[in-house]
Parts: sequence; structure tokens; C-alpha cells
Amino acid sequence: MGKIYIIGLGPGNTESLTLGAINRINSGDQNYLRTEKHPTIEYFESNNIDFESYDNIYDEMEDFQSVYEKIAKDLIKKSKTYGSINYYVPGNPLVAEKTVEILMEKDIEFEIISGMSFIEPMIELVGRDPINGLKIVDGEIFNESLIDINTDMIITQVYNRRILTQVKLALAEIYGDEYNIYIVHNAGIEGEEEAHNIPIYMIDRIDKIGYLTSIYIKKIEGKDKKIFDINNLVDIIRILRGKDGCPWDRKQTHRSIRESVIEEAYEVVAAIDNEDIDNFVEELGDLLFQILFHSQIGFETGEFNLIEVTSRLANKMIFRHPHVFLSERLDTSSEVVYNWNELKDSTRDYKNFTDKLKSIPNFPALMRSYKLQERAAEINFDWDDLEGPLNKAKEEYNEVLDAIDKFGKGHERVEEELGDLLFTVVNLARFLDVHPEVALNRTSNKFISRFKIMEAKAEELNRSIENMSLEELDELWDQSKD
Repeated sequence: MGKIYIIGLGPGNTESLTLGAINRINSGDQNYLRTEKHPTIEYFESNNIDFESYDNIYDEMEDFQSVYEKIAKDLIKKSKTYGSINYYVPGNPLVAEKTVEILMEKDIEFEIISGMSFIEPMIELVGRDPINGLKIVDGEIFNESLIDINTDMIITQVYNRRILTQVKLALAEIYGDEYNIYIVHNAGIEGEEEAHNIPIYMIDRIDKIGYLTSIYIKKIEGKDKKIFDINNLVDIIRILRGKDGCPWDRKQTHRSIRESVIEEAYEVVAAIDNEDIDNFVEELGDLLFQILFHSQIGFETGEFNLIEVTSRLANKMIFRHPHVFLSERLDTSSEVVYNWNELKDSTRDYKNFTDKLKSIPNFPALMRSYKLQERAAEINFDWDDLEGPLNKAKEEYNEVLDAIDKFGKGHERVEEELGDLLFTVVNLARFLDVHPEVALNRTSNKFISRFKIMEAKAEELNRSIENMSLEELDELWDQSKD
């Protein structure tokens, strides 16, 4: 098997070539460049040194990962043919070079000949110290998930307007249009370096774009900071729970705030029902706060930490979606739901089907009955058609009437029969593809809306609904339905 020398060409002109790089260039081995769009190509040409570049592959492949994989595969093949070869990349081979990363994972012999990266001249241009944190991202694969607002970032490989536009849109979603960033050209090339401080919305409006163009983004900081991420929230909760934090927050336990999780979840649902996006965002934040607050308590008590929560969730999602993350194929949503339940049950120690029913949490009664019926339907313990639950509802209604007649209000038998009727109505809702919890909440909201109309009409009559007779209230109720 041959050997691949991986050589860094430095950030810019030929003066930045190291002695090790020059020795390899003149070694007589075959020379391969990831791209010849780099100023140091002048050294090869002025010294009549032959080379081949992989620029053409960028036009052949559908995505950049395929480009990098193909380059690595071809280099390995050529090393076997020629014994040893030289592979040249801009800057430092170990900084933002995907092909080098792929090669280092292969079972091959290689040697790194280092070169100065573009990072050093870039941070000098913008006047930032990387000791406070620096993240380097490839612009070709850049998206919102790669952004870290608490760390300086360099986005490289932004060599055309399409990439710049993609980067601009992703940054604007997080930082806003007016946040200032640096566009840097030719870092490390004496006499040609440029650094322009511009707002994000102007990123793709600049005239000068090239293969040595990068973007530098300072982290968000200062007393007027308005944008925060999960890590900031974790820090805020840690402060609240700390020695000099809030006395109320410090004394809370998992049990003392458990009702808050339910309350916040219901407020999220209410915001969805009201189609109030601003309130929806706020309520999602309140629900997220509960999760992070419990995670902080878990960390302090040594029970668990936030990474365990996110890791368990991620592993569960991957395991329960083999049709997405593995080779299994599922074509319909019903197949996905069935597979989800089957995979979920496979991780739990059920001794019988009753255990599966018992495993349903102690939800509010309406939701719990719905879940129980869904679970029973998995083994076909269900009605054949809509006539079943409709007739059963009529039967249970009559049994309620009989129980009232025989035992009177408040008797446990009346309670039992009324529960049967409610359970059957839930079953009917399920057959009609209506979630009873959602339906009842909608009716409750409608009830409130109609009372609002009733009060308005009463005010028009200079009356108060508290002092009106039942007949008068019924009349207002009928008017509110018009």
C-alpha cells in the first residue's frame, strides 16, 4: 500500500509556504491539489512542476460530501499505483478540510505536512482573541443548527453568491438582519487583505467574492443582550438555583413543581387552539423552562443531567424511526404508528397485555380513556363500524336514566353508569377521528365566548347577568348562538 503526504499550502501567497511543503513539491512524487484556485499555484507554474487538480469533480457530483468522498477514493487508488503521492490543500490540512478528515479515517499510511491556516491572519484582521471561543464552519453545508451565538464563528468556503445567500438567510433567522459581521478577503496575502464590517442583510450584495472569502461573526454579548439559546437558559436557571439566586427557586424540588409541567402543557395547547403565535412561542418557552429546571435539580442531586435527557431522547427517536435512520421502509402513516408502538413496547418488560394497559400514565380521565381504547384496538378489541359505539352510547344513556330513577343523585351506581356513558362517548369520538380532549376544550372555549356575548347584550339593556332570571338568561343564550 502506498503513502499519501497531505500538505498545507498556507493561507495565501508563496511566502507562506513552509519548508516542508516546498520539499514535498520538489520531491518528484505525483502532485494532486484539491483546488488550483489558490495563490500558491504560482510556485508550481513558475518552477514547471506538474500537478493535477480535483476542481472538475465539483461539477460532476450532486453534493459536496460526494465530492469529498470521490477525491479521497481517487487519492487512495493513486497512492497504490504510484507508491507515494502528494496531496495539497489550502491552509492547514487539519483545519476545515473534509477530504483530509475522510482520508485520516481510512486504513492508509499518511503524513501531515502542516501549513499556516487562514485563521491566524483572519483573527488579526478583525482583532479577536480565539481564547474566548471560536467555531469554524463550512459554508457549503451551513445551516441554523451550526450557529452558536455564544462563540465567535468563522464561515469558510463562501466562494459564490448562492452560498452567501444561504448563509445570510440562516444568520438572519438567529441574529437579525442588522447584526454586523465581517466579510474577509485574501486573509494572509500581503497587500490584498480586506475586512469589511457590514450588516447581515448585505452579505450577498458585496461585489467581491472569491475562493479566499470568509465570514467572521462575533458572539452576542453585552448588557443589552436580547438573544439567548439553550445554554444561556441553563446558566440563568443555575444562577436562580445558586447561593445568591432566588429563594423560591432554590427551595423547589421535582415534586413541588410537578403540577407546573401539566399547567404549562395545557397553556401551550390553549395557545394552539387560539391560533395565537406570539403566545404560543411564549408558552413553549415556559414549558421548556420546566424541562430545564427539572434537569438542573437532577444535576444538583446527582440523579441525571441535561445531556442524559437529550441523549436518551435522541437515541429513542433514532431507534423508533428505522424507516428514516436505517434501511427499513415504511410507506404509510398507519404503518409508521404501528411500528412506533411495536418498537416502544419492545423496550418494556410487559408480562401480559394487562401490563400494557396499566402502563398508560395517570393522564386526565378523558385522555386516559382515549389511550386505553387505542391500546385495546391494537388487538382488534374494537367495534366493526360506527354503529357499534352509537348504539352503545344510547344503551349507556338509558342505563344512566335507570340508575337515577332507582338510586337517586350522588349514588355510586349513578357515578358508575355515568362513567360508562362518558367512556362510550370517548369511543365514539375516536371512531369519528375526533380527539375528545380537544373537542371538549373547544366546547368550553365556545361556552366562554357565548357568555361574553351574553354579558355584552345584558349591558345594552343596562342589566347585569348576575341579577337576571333563568328565562332571561336562556333568551340571551339563544341570541348568543345567532
